[in-house]
Amino acid sequence: MLTTRRRVAAAAVILSGSLLLTSCGDSDSGASDGKTLRLWHYEGPDSAMGQAWKEAVKEFEATHPGVKVKVEEKGFEQIQKTASMVLNSSDAPDLMEYNKGNATAGLLSKQGLLTDLTAETTERGWDKKLSAGVSTTSRYDTDGIMGSGKWYGMPNYAEYTMVYYNKDLFAKYKIAEPKTFDQLTAAMDTFAEKGVTPLANGGAEYVAQQYLYQLALSRADRSWVDAYELYKGKTDFHDEAWTYAADTFADWVEKGYISEKSTSAKAEDAGVSFIQGKAPILFSGSWWYGRFQAEATFDWDTTLWPGSDLTLGSGGNLWVVPKNAANKDLAYDFIDITLSKKIQNLLGNKGGVPVAADASAITDPKSKKLISDFNTLSGRNGLAFYPDWPVNGFYDVLVSETQKLMTGAEKPDDYLSALQQAYDKGAPKR
Repeated sequence: MLTTRRRVAAAAVILSGSLLLTSCGDSDSGASDGKTLRLWHYEGPDSAMGQAWKEAVKEFEATHPGVKVKVEEKGFEQIQKTASMVLNSSDAPDLMEYNKGNATAGLLSKQGLLTDLTAETTERGWDKKLSAGVSTTSRYDTDGIMGSGKWYGMPNYAEYTMVYYNKDLFAKYKIAEPKTFDQLTAAMDTFAEKGVTPLANGGAEYVAQQYLYQLALSRADRSWVDAYELYKGKTDFHDEAWTYAADTFADWVEKGYISEKSTSAKAEDAGVSFIQGKAPILFSGSWWYGRFQAEATFDWDTTLWPGSDLTLGSGGNLWVVPKNAANKDLAYDFIDITLSKKIQNLLGNKGGVPVAADASAITDPKSKKLISDFNTLSGRNGLAFYPDWPVNGFYDVLVSETQKLMTGAEKPDDYLSALQQAYDKGAPKR
């Protein structure tokens, strides 16, 4: 999604002129003295991933005497918009966090900008540490479509979406904590009647479109997801699932469940409104979990979206090794460390969803619940990826069209027609 980070990203660092396209180069381009690993990522320092990777840097330097890791924090949108240009130059980093999916990692693999990790994956046993659902986004075919082909990326965490709710606010207004979809809508009705906007939202980024996609998933099944995300069938945006989603989302705005004022809000605004105790409910991803543990001063809990076997989720963003990386062996070693028990267990206890942790080593109660709910979801094959993944540029389409739906500038039927047109234009002919 695009998800997904959009997220709690580190502050963007402006790309300098030196990152402009210079030359295609070959796999050996760039300066390599074997003593520096250049690593780009966009996780916040307080996030579970940020904390785990900081420890991984220490572990790496301790096991590689004389080698230093140069961490360069980038903004999510910055990497998203400039990756093709930077990776096609001699200034590519050795290792980079990148968003997974057809329109992102898949597109870079198709363009020949990523290193094929298949041999390293097999030799180091990384593939044995990932479930089938999590590994889907690591492999891409020659068309850049996820789910099969060569390994071009490696996650060391997983992610999924859930309903976060402020237990103190529910108690204040004497509202039952939601266990069913009817209870969730009843709670939103009561909050709205009390003058409290129930749902935190960010219409300018991914949050709004993920509400809508989840509504569609509640009326969908695995074959529907496979058709939409993997092109294993026809996608009709006027079908029952999408129509229900668009109609319900528009209705929620009209009822005051979602503020029209949030049309221009970003994901960070939605998360902060929950942290500050202003919004009783936020539907978003596990990437917020560690931050809420660290910053929220009220009692809160989570639940999987009630009444749906499917929700947004996948393996986490990927470690990718640029084709032009100068120190590939160092990059492979760092990936290996992030998949070690030590780092995986730390990630789990800091509010992340590890892919290879020792379950008995996870001691934090909230972290145990986070991982337990993920196991429930994974066990029923419930990871349904993200709505922006299928075609290149679809994220921006979803943002702009969903904003129009929120403001009433576009009716649900026209909204769905616009999505259909953009999807059909970008989807591969298979």
